[in-house]
Amino acid sequence: MGKALVVFGSTTGNTESVAEYVTQTLQGEGMTVDLKNAADVSAEGLAEGYDLILFGCSTWGDDEIELQENFVPLYDELEKARLEGRKVAVFGCGDSSYTHFCGAVDAIAEKAEQLGAKVVGMPLKIDGDPDKAEAVSWARDVLQSAA
Repeated sequence: MGKALVVFGSTTGNTESVAEYVTQTLQGEGMTVDLKNAADVSAEGLAEGYDLILFGCSTWGDDEIELQENFVPLYDELEKARLEGRKVAVFGCGDSSYTHFCGAVDAIAEKAEQLGAKVVGMPLKIDGDPDKAEAVSWARDVLQSAA
């Protein structure tokens, strides 16, 4: 069915939990999936060999959009990931009391599109604690959109 890469940046563990739910769902649908922490990857050639790339990042900040700290270096060098022509989906956790609720999700999706990726599915924005059923449903929707 294909190969997917899930890369996440998580401080409190919420976005990591969503990444795990998404990974399990994709595997259950027959995909080979690599799950990686943004702290452990380099942008250089990151997308090569994958049919679908999913980025997960939490958002902080009231005055401006602040990406999760481990995700920032990847975001800053995303042009090196070779996303052009690749299918990309984005998810993240945040707090709706902040001005830029899950703004990192929008920023990553926008940058991926500017780099020639095809963003598939609606971005997933989770307020507070992750909901497994919501993450599973979203992952299945992404797979359908990517087909």
